[in-house]
Amino acid sequence: MLTLRIISPEKILFEGGASLVKVPGVSGEFEILDNHAPIISALQAGTVEVESNGERNSFSIMGGFVEVHKNMVDLCVEME
Repeated sequence: MLTLRIISPEKILFEGGASLVKVPGVSGEFEILDNHAPIISALQAGTVEVESNGERNSFSIMGGFVEVHKNMVDLCVEME
């Protein structure tokens, strides 16, 4: 299980466990699953998809960045 935080300058959009996170990287969309390799990546405008407890949520973003380290996923994003 991943521990996910999605933060914008205005508020915390999501904080909790997730089994899958899909993000719009600048080189293309990619998924983050359990035990993903450490990474820091810039994000472009698009949709962040989160699967948590069998439910899917999505967030439209204008850009930002993601950091993954030891099943901790932090997204700092700018909202539309």
